[in-house]
Amino acid sequence: MTDSQAPVAPTGSNPVAATPAGVRTAADVVTPEVIAQLTRGVVGSGRTANHTPFTGEKLADLPESTPEDVATAFERARAAQPAWAALSVRARAAVLLRFHDLVLDRQSEVLDLIQLETGKARLHAHEEVLAVSVAARHYGRRAHAYLKPKRHTGVVPTLTKVTELRQPRGVIGQIAPWNYPLELSVGDALPAFVSGNAVVMKPDTETALTALWARDLLIEAGLPPEVFQVVIGEGPVVGPEIVKHADYVSFTGSTRTGREVAQGAAARLVGVSLELGGKNAMLVLEDADVEKAAAGAVRACFSSAGQLCISIERLYVHESVADDFVARFAARTKAMRLGTSLAYGADMGSLVGERQLETVSRHVAEAVEKGAKLVAGGVARPDIGPLFYEPTILDGVEAPMAVCTEETFGPVVSVYRFSDEDEVIALANATPYGLNSSVWTKDGRRGHRVAARLRTGTVNINEGYAPAYGSVQSPMGGMKDSGLGRRHGSEGILKYTEAQTVAQQRLIPLAPSFGMDDAKYAAFMSRSLKAMKALRLR
Repeated sequence: MTDSQAPVAPTGSNPVAATPAGVRTAADVVTPEVIAQLTRGVVGSGRTANHTPFTGEKLADLPESTPEDVATAFERARAAQPAWAALSVRARAAVLLRFHDLVLDRQSEVLDLIQLETGKARLHAHEEVLAVSVAARHYGRRAHAYLKPKRHTGVVPTLTKVTELRQPRGVIGQIAPWNYPLELSVGDALPAFVSGNAVVMKPDTETALTALWARDLLIEAGLPPEVFQVVIGEGPVVGPEIVKHADYVSFTGSTRTGREVAQGAAARLVGVSLELGGKNAMLVLEDADVEKAAAGAVRACFSSAGQLCISIERLYVHESVADDFVARFAARTKAMRLGTSLAYGADMGSLVGERQLETVSRHVAEAVEKGAKLVAGGVARPDIGPLFYEPTILDGVEAPMAVCTEETFGPVVSVYRFSDEDEVIALANATPYGLNSSVWTKDGRRGHRVAARLRTGTVNINEGYAPAYGSVQSPMGGMKDSGLGRRHGSEGILKYTEAQTVAQQRLIPLAPSFGMDDAKYAAFMSRSLKAMKALRLR
C-alpha cells in the first residue's frame, strides 16, 4: 500500500500511519522454511497455532506439548546441564556476547516477528531488541564477577578459611508472557544460562515464534541445543507441569496466576521469582516542565498500546499546572498515528487479543457512564484492525469505577489532580500494587526525596519507565502484590544459583586443645570474641 492508498481515519480520530511501498508482509516473514527451522527441537506431540493481532489471521502451525512432553523436555535439559555447567563462566559468557552481536545484526528478523505476534509498533518492538542486547552485554561482561568464589572472614580469623561458592540450581522453569516476547523470554533466561543452568521455557503460544527465534540464535552463538528446551501449550495445562519439574521457577504475568505459581513452587520447596501486575502512577509536580512531562506521558502510557507491566495508568498532576498539562497531553495523544505495517512510522499498534480489547472497552465505557470525562480516544478502530483501540485519556475518574483501581493493561490513563506533595504520595501508594512509578520535577533532589517515599520497585525521575528498566546493573521488580524477587543486576543472576559455604579449619580445632578443659576453652573463646569486637572485625 502506498502513501496515497493509506486508509482514511474517521473525523476526530487518531490518524492512520501510511504504509511504505515494498514493506514485508506476514507471508514474506513466516514462511514454511522459517517455521520448520524455529520449531526444530520443540518437544510437542500435538498441534496448535498462533495468530497475528493485526488481522486475526493464522501465522503458523506449531507443536503443542502434553504433560508427558514437558517431562521429556526436563529430562533432556537435566541430562545436558552438567556438561554446560562444567564449562568456565567465561566460556559460557562468550555465548552471550556472540548472541548480543547476532541480535543487533539480525534485528530486522525479530522485529518483524514481534510486530506480527504482538501487534505493537516497530519502535516499541525495538525496545525489546535494546533490552535483550543490554542484558546480554551486561551478563556477558559481569557474570564472572558475580559468580566468582568470594572469600569471607572465618569464625577465627586466619585459622578459619571461608569461601562462598555459587552453584547452578539445575534446570530453570520459565513461564514467559505475550506482551514482551523477546525481552521477557530470553532476556530473563540469559543470566540463568551463564550461571550454568539449563532452561525449559513455556512462551505464550501466540508469541512463541519470537522466543523460538531467540533460541535459534543462542544455539548459533554456541549454546548447546539441549540446554534450552521450549514447550508450547495452554497455560493451565503446561504451566503447572513446568512448576512440577523445575529446580527454580521464573514467572512473569498476572498477580492471580503468580499466586498459583508461588503456591506450587512452595509445595516443592523450590525458589521462585515473580514479576506481576501494576497500577503504576506518574506524578507531575508543580515545578515540572509541563511540555516535557506531556511528551513523556505519551511514552509512559501508550508504549506497546499500554500492554506493559511498568506503563503508567494513573496520572497525578498538580492542580496549578493540570489544565495546561492535560491540554498538551491530549493534543499529543490525538496526533498519535496508528498502524499495522512492518516498518517504522506508527506511534502505536494493536491490542494483542479479544480479552484485552474487552477489558479496555469495559473500563472506559463504565467510567464514562459513571461520570468520567473522555478527553481523548475512547473508541475501537476496526477500520485499522480487529483489535485496535485509540489511546485514551479519562478525567474525573473516581471509585468505584473499575479503571480507578483495576489494572487495565491497555492504552488508557486516568488523570487526577492534587494539591500538595504528601497528598499525592499517599494517593500513589494507595494501591495493592508496587511495580513502577514516575516523578516529574525540575528539582532533582526533590525528585529523589519523593521517590524514596514511593512503595514501588522502580522509580523514574523525568521519564516513565525506560531509565530504571534499562539500567541492568540495578535490580528491577515489584513490591506488595507486584511480585517477588528481582531481575537484573546481582539479584537477577544470583537467584539462579545456590550459595555454598566451604570452611576450612587450620592448625587448631574449634574445640578444647593444648590441654585446656571445657571451662578454660569457653573462657578463652569469650575473651577472643571481645578482642575481635575491639579490633572491629566483622
